[in-house]
Amino acid sequence: MGKISENKPAASCSGCFAWGQLPGRFCRGCYTYGQLHAVGECVGCRRQVPVDDKHGYCRLCRAQATWAIKASGKASVIEPFLRRVTCQQLFFANLQRPKNGGPRVGKAGRRVLKPPPVPEPHRVITTSTQLTLFTATRDFRRFDRELHADLANPWLVRARQAAWALGESRGWSRWIASDVDRALVIVLSGFRDGESIRYSELFPALRVRGLPVVRTAEVLDRLGLFADDRAPAVDRWLERKLGGMPPGIHGAVEAWVRTLLDGGPRSEPRSRHTAWAYLGEIQPVLLEWSSRYDHLREVTREDIIAVRDAVTGKQRESRIVALRSLFRHVKKNGQIFRNPTIRIRVPRQTGGVLQALVQADIDEAIAAAGTPDVRLIVALAAVHAARPKMIRTMQLEDVDLSNRRITVGGHVRPLDDLTRRAVLDWLDHRRSRWPNTANPHLAVDRGRRLVGTDRAAAAALADEVARAAAGGGPVVSAGHPVRALQRHRVATPAA
Repeated sequence: MGKISENKPAASCSGCFAWGQLPGRFCRGCYTYGQLHAVGECVGCRRQVPVDDKHGYCRLCRAQATWAIKASGKASVIEPFLRRVTCQQLFFANLQRPKNGGPRVGKAGRRVLKPPPVPEPHRVITTSTQLTLFTATRDFRRFDRELHADLANPWLVRARQAAWALGESRGWSRWIASDVDRALVIVLSGFRDGESIRYSELFPALRVRGLPVVRTAEVLDRLGLFADDRAPAVDRWLERKLGGMPPGIHGAVEAWVRTLLDGGPRSEPRSRHTAWAYLGEIQPVLLEWSSRYDHLREVTREDIIAVRDAVTGKQRESRIVALRSLFRHVKKNGQIFRNPTIRIRVPRQTGGVLQALVQADIDEAIAAAGTPDVRLIVALAAVHAARPKMIRTMQLEDVDLSNRRITVGGHVRPLDDLTRRAVLDWLDHRRSRWPNTANPHLAVDRGRRLVGTDRAAAAALADEVARAAAGGGPVVSAGHPVRALQRHRVATPAA
């Protein structure tokens, strides 16, 4: 039977009454059934149609019995179910065995299919090895597939097999698999035994062609052919910050920063933001000391008091805290004889008087926000004291509308009417704007981040409200959210 035209009208099969586009008077199943069996009277439906020789039933009755077996959930022979057929369930044609995927029917549907065996990579056999006299940087950007491609290279064959296996396990699309294959052809066509592909050689050639660098490097690393020659980001940062300091100060400060980041034998690692803040605060002081001293053991108590009195407010306290941490570390490691920061006090800064936001202030701030996402951000910041990071990381499951509960920063709180209205408005906007998104976060946009005029203003407002609630910022007075929102709207350019 030939191909069915797409413009052919639907009809009913003369054998099984299936409805759909048919190649002729019969569907494909009934046509094949009629070629294999002779016409006779069906035991079940009493029609003159092709019946099987063993039981005497037509294809329609056998299909009904097969569906009854599947409905029972147990494997069984078909004969008892054939005798119970008293009615017929009609169906659409050409849907019993889908040609494009779908679960298998019958007993085969209960069997777990074994994955196809992964071909073993061919062993690379070499008769001799040319030793490397010196290492020269290769420029893969000049690669021309027509002139330089060597698809028979044993390392390229092995890498393509490894990429195929990795793509199968990771679920790569055919476009990603094709790009990785192109990248492997570029870097391994002229590869020889004993060499390695460095990141500094791989990145420029693949980036200029828009090919994936990370996935290609992962395939090469699995074969032991990849050498990551990138300098760690912390090394570049320390080199930039500690440049111009004598070796005695440079080594002590670098060891202190690395202990903050990685921890030590008797100290836990600190946050990278803490290390950045500490070194950024005392770097001008260390550079000034470097012009007079060669080592931290030359720093005296008077020097500490002088750099403390050179600043005021919160910066004075931050500078003393960072210097205490530095000198405590070098004293513990035996690099200095005496800690000059001992018994140097800094009076604590008294915060402003906190004033609660009244409902009128909150309503005015919400009214100033013109879009659903900004109203949600302002409500979370003003009512639940949510910081910007908390708002960015909140997920849909953190909002329980039925029980009127919301989880902010790991704490379950009652869901008030104002926040509930803001959440419902935002969810309606999100559902209409991105109907097919699978993003689990509550606040999403096209760029997956909070940008734009209103979003920047709302994020700044959230930061100010939360900082004031924690006692580390300005006083939250009447009308403050609205002024902050309007101020940031004017200062922030439109996205």
